[in-house]
Amino acid sequence: MRSLLVFTIVFASLPVILYRPYIGAVMWVWVSMMNPHRLTFGAAYSFPFAMVIAITTLLAWIVSKDRKPFPVTPISALMLAFVAWMSITSLFALQPFADVVDVLISVLKTQLMLFVTMMLIRGRRQIDVLIWTIVVSIGYFGIKGGVWTVLTGGANRVWGPPGSWIEGNNELGLALAMLIPFMYYLAQMSGRRMVRYALWGTMAACAMAVLGTHSRGDLLAAVAGAFFLGVKSRRPWVMTIVFAAALSAAALFMPDNWTERMETIETYQQDASAMSRLQTWHMIWNMVLHRPIVGAGFDLANPVLYQLYGVVPNQQVLGPHSIYMQALGEHGFVGLALYLALGVAVWWRSGRLAARCKDLPEFAWVVLLMRMSQVSLVIFAVGGAFLGLLHYDLPYYVAAIVVLTHLTVAQSLREAPARARSTAVAATPEASRV
Repeated sequence: MRSLLVFTIVFASLPVILYRPYIGAVMWVWVSMMNPHRLTFGAAYSFPFAMVIAITTLLAWIVSKDRKPFPVTPISALMLAFVAWMSITSLFALQPFADVVDVLISVLKTQLMLFVTMMLIRGRRQIDVLIWTIVVSIGYFGIKGGVWTVLTGGANRVWGPPGSWIEGNNELGLALAMLIPFMYYLAQMSGRRMVRYALWGTMAACAMAVLGTHSRGDLLAAVAGAFFLGVKSRRPWVMTIVFAAALSAAALFMPDNWTERMETIETYQQDASAMSRLQTWHMIWNMVLHRPIVGAGFDLANPVLYQLYGVVPNQQVLGPHSIYMQALGEHGFVGLALYLALGVAVWWRSGRLAARCKDLPEFAWVVLLMRMSQVSLVIFAVGGAFLGLLHYDLPYYVAAIVVLTHLTVAQSLREAPARARSTAVAATPEASRV
């Protein structure tokens, strides 16, 4: 039954995508972030829905009269530069090229659809549709995880959907934490009371699910998120206290084994998991000193690297467990600089847009959305320091939302004088007599 439902939704959307190509970008987000086919059994489980949607969307984009040129902004330019640099470092990777190509193709597909999204979506309505799709796609697992955490008293860990970027407990927790600011934006902007209540309930469930992952890195990200969410809200002092109190109350609900695990943050030297990450980062640093420009290429969990640059005998082969060390190890100092510059550009543009629209009532939604984008960025910056999610698409969609909002505001401001002139002409006595 689930398989039939997914098949029906996807294939019923294809004619709509050909008529409204931006729907294809939205469907891609749903399939790639939620992985609904992985929640089924039978034929749908391994069917290439993403490929079908991508091909249909690209065809619709090619023939569409509504497609826009690629947005030339500092953010989009840095995104392109980072993709280009990853392609270059792949040519010098230490892994066999056949293995590197598989990862590179996956990254390029994600980035291609991201760029197509930025050429199809415009205006507040379509931006909100994109945000709703992201929220529903990942928030579904937050609701399940939050309910599971409450029903089990937080004794068991919450895991993400199989076969996805957020399959692991740590990864799911970070994605849910990043999602909460956008839920807050939708709740504040919604004119329907039931929708607001549902979103606030979902925020609470996602917060419980984040704690239910038993991830120490996600706890740090949640603390940073609660603080910045309060600071960036419409009533900073009140909401900062509210969010801090809510997070503290949720933490008190968790069992003793959760508390004991979180307390190891202060005694990381005695924790084998934490020390193995530090040893991995040390190995990456040793390697990048020998290959500072191009790094080692994709996939740092390479036994050869550990043999050459490991810091302890028979060191355990692990992934980078940090977006920063992953960018440095895979793509050298140049790659790390581009990645950090992208994050700074997103933060700067968000702040500039919020400041520019602060005194324009018609752009109140922009102010709140940009502030929530900054909160989500902070959460990823903190939680990502302990996870290898360099190529996870959600942070790049946050960047795309900022770009699309910037383009929407710029277009509205350009059109405002023309609308004002038209209104003035229509209001003249001569125009009235005509």
